[in-house]
Amino acid sequence: MSPAPPPRRTLRDRCRLRLGATLTVVLASALAAAAARAEVYKCAGPANVPIYQDTPCPAGRELRNFQTNPPEITVLPAPEWPVESRPATEPRRNAKDAATPKAAAPAGGDARQPGDAAERRFVRRGMTDGEVLARLGQPDVTSRGPKDKAARWTYLPAARDPETITTIHFASGVVTEVERKVAKR
Repeated sequence: MSPAPPPRRTLRDRCRLRLGATLTVVLASALAAAAARAEVYKCAGPANVPIYQDTPCPAGRELRNFQTNPPEITVLPAPEWPVESRPATEPRRNAKDAATPKAAAPAGGDARQPGDAAERRFVRRGMTDGEVLARLGQPDVTSRGPKDKAARWTYLPAARDPETITTIHFASGVVTEVERKVAKR
């Protein structure tokens, strides 16, 4: 004896199944949207150390509700860079010349470099080229990769960062690698 064929589903049964599946998808989407809209609260923890959490703070422990009191955006003005004036008789540097180091700066310092050489230690991945320029000033040596998407800036030893060569690699204007090498004479 062969097994009985499965019962045929009626149109009404098929519509109920489809409606149930649709309601499940809608409910899951609503729950995901609610979870994505998580709120952040800054509360006073033990010894009044700030802690951040996604649930409201206990009474009297709230330091900040980021939904009702968002932080202000701080915009720092970019430094004004002096335009380098080059005598008409000085030849222009091409890409091959740019990769070669420039002559050492005079002992009194380099007037074109407004940044602080001691800040070279604090350059990290993810910083933009603008942030690096603001902190360190113009590099001593630059080179570009294909289609100017990759770049390498080199800072030679200076008074506030002696005996160290700092090389910073960029991809699309963002720091991807920082190399610091000791170069003793």
